[in-house]
Amino acid sequence: MDNRSTQRRSALAEINVTPFVDVMLVLLIIFMVTAPMLEKGVDVDLPRVEQAPNLEAAQESLIVSIDAQNRLFVGRQQVDSPTKMVAVLQQVLKDKDNKEVYLEADRKVPYERVVQVLAAVRKAGVSQLGMIATEPEL
Repeated sequence: MDNRSTQRRSALAEINVTPFVDVMLVLLIIFMVTAPMLEKGVDVDLPRVEQAPNLEAAQESLIVSIDAQNRLFVGRQQVDSPTKMVAVLQQVLKDKDNKEVYLEADRKVPYERVVQVLAAVRKAGVSQLGMIATEPEL
């Protein structure tokens, strides 16, 4: 009789983790599918450089983008012109201690347009400005 009660207790003491593992694998797959979609808001073909800057820092800061059609974005919000962008940047950055902005411009964007946007970013009172590029493919 003593042997039966021991077997019952040990059987009840085991926890079935199979459903837990199934749920975790489904969540992992969902995360892996959605993570690349959250990475970028504007599709920009970045120029290639020998040594690209640290992109992890850019993820936490505000990104100003110029796409191949010369459209200007602050984050994901489209802005009509660099002069209007100054007011938008000042509004977005007014409560932030870190006034750091990164600029990503499509490789087809004329240099003149990039310089206009850089001047507007500086006029908005940005203390640190970085450029985003990608490393060349080998």
